Amino acid sequence: MSIVSPAAVSAAATSPTATSSTVTGPTVAAPVALAARASRLRTSPVRDLLALTADPELISFAGGLPAPELFDAEGLRRSYAEVLVERPREVLQYSTSEGDPALRAVLADRLTRRGLGTEADDLVITSGSQQALALLTAALLDPGDTVVVEEPTYLAALQAFDLAGARVVAVPTDDDGVRPDDLEKIVGQHRPRLLYLVPNFQNPTGRTMSAARRHAVAEIAARRGMWIIEDDPYGELRLSGQPQPWIAGLAAAGDRTVLLGSLSKTMAPGMRLGWLRAPAALRRACVIAKQATDLHTSTVDQAAAARYLTTADPDARIALMCAAYRERLDALLAGLPAALPAGSHWNRPAGGMFVWVRLPAGLDATALLPAALAQRVAYVPGAAFYPGAADPRTLRLSFTTHSPRRVAEGLDRLGAAFAGATGRATGRG
Repeated sequence: MSIVSPAAVSAAATSPTATSSTVTGPTVAAPVALAARASRLRTSPVRDLLALTADPELISFAGGLPAPELFDAEGLRRSYAEVLVERPREVLQYSTSEGDPALRAVLADRLTRRGLGTEADDLVITSGSQQALALLTAALLDPGDTVVVEEPTYLAALQAFDLAGARVVAVPTDDDGVRPDDLEKIVGQHRPRLLYLVPNFQNPTGRTMSAARRHAVAEIAARRGMWIIEDDPYGELRLSGQPQPWIAGLAAAGDRTVLLGSLSKTMAPGMRLGWLRAPAALRRACVIAKQATDLHTSTVDQAAAARYLTTADPDARIALMCAAYRERLDALLAGLPAALPAGSHWNRPAGGMFVWVRLPAGLDATALLPAALAQRVAYVPGAAFYPGAADPRTLRLSFTTHSPRRVAEGLDRLGAAFAGATGRATGRG
């Protein structure tokens, strides 16, 4: 039985066209459409390739995944149990948008011990550092604003800037990071609102920006009136060499640099915990944007993370991860000469999760991917990480997920795929 409101009955009765014998035909549905910005969004081949990891026979060098066997599952279980027993009403309740005070305090202490003086109130806890990017685009960018990025750059950052309707301009890079002369020229031409960087063990290239380049970037940002987003999800995964200075800690850029961090790579990505460190006015704008997004990050996850970081030994766990990743990186680098076509080149990162490969001229990493998948091995073609014209020869290999033995087996498969698809001998970089 249908129910009709009295107002509708009254309107029908007084309508000059209403009669008891009126018969209407089927309703013709009016078309609906997505927002214009939805048509600009790019898919993530990394996320698409993750679906393949359900195949236990596939060896994936594609996703930037921490090794699951290195998660401190028992320590985290204990931390969750303790906060649920001691403070169930609090940790299962709504909480503040800024984040758990205890978690902000312990993260601030860790940043301070790593050389960047930080107070708890300088931080906002986010649902992964990816949400921090989304909050910053909401607070800093209007449609049509320009963002400058490294070429290539982190794919999910490009997705966030696309969603904000920003125009993305890439600055050329080399092994030391962005080239200051090119950055100066591009900033002068395009007057960007912000510059997005991953200075430590960059995704996708694994490169680390030199100290001299960091100082140059800070000076350009100060002179030109530009925000800097310093994204640092991999900084604690140093495998060799010495730490470089924080851009956020440089005098020229301290008032205009936002630092992003994450517990996904060092604790557990499933907890979805990150943070941003920003000047007060921008931090407040991000809190308001977060209120409109998810109100606050999971209360119980924040409480458990704070307890874990306070009572466990996270530095020992990170050292364990780094030792394992160092062996896996060595295995990857040792096997690349035999796996890749002659004339290929690759870098030797000082940390993080990725090795960047450039195949010889005339080869296309995207076109070669089906041959690799047929051998049950995967990588990410580099073209996905370019905001504009891409270098089709490039690809990204992640070395963290598999044991050295499994890495070697995957490279054997990759070598067979490339040899079969190209008809060329493998060689050395």
